[in-house]
Amino acid sequence: MKRRLRDPERTRERLLQAAFREVHRSGFQSASIDAILAATNVTKGALYYHFDSKEALGHAIVEEIIAKMTHEKWLVPLQQSKKPIDTLIGIVQATSVRPQDVRGGCPLVNLAQEMSPLDEQFRKRLEKIFRAWQEGIAAALRRGQSQGIVRRDLVPDDTAGFLIAMYEGYVLLVKNAQDAKLWNVGIRNIVRWLRSLRVPRRGRRSTRRNSKNHVARQRQRF
Repeated sequence: MKRRLRDPERTRERLLQAAFREVHRSGFQSASIDAILAATNVTKGALYYHFDSKEALGHAIVEEIIAKMTHEKWLVPLQQSKKPIDTLIGIVQATSVRPQDVRGGCPLVNLAQEMSPLDEQFRKRLEKIFRAWQEGIAAALRRGQSQGIVRRDLVPDDTAGFLIAMYEGYVLLVKNAQDAKLWNVGIRNIVRWLRSLRVPRRGRRSTRRNSKNHVARQRQRF
């Protein structure tokens, strides 16, 4: 009895994962239901028992897989971080440059480009992920500002949006070029920019200032 009760959940999860892989590989419109069924050895009737339509399956991919990926990669580490800039640098540096990941690009951006102009329900779901992503980064930056480790002249929401745009822009460039070396360049550039968001160390400024004052005093003696 317990096995029968668990089977529907496992079947649904298998369908969802297989559908995600198919959509990531081929795009939503070109994704083949037959390919999904073949990968899971599930009947078409079972698929439509769990998902009313192909669109419903796509919406579930966005809400249950892609949203979770973004949350776990970016937001969970930031929520637990006391040094948001260091955490953001770590996330960026951990970006995969494996050939299959370079080739596939970002599932979130792929669907946003393909489906946002065509399907309002897709667009709203994807927008929700982007908004949560931006708000999560902005909240971490605000905490950093309150701790005195992130520059106070920054507007956290704008800075978070710029980071997402820069990161995903490189994803698109790398996907089009099919060249992991370009990702290495992108990571270096993003990391350099992130480091510029830190509050400058007062010790260094004080040392430079004291050094200049010392030189000035020496010159006055002569």
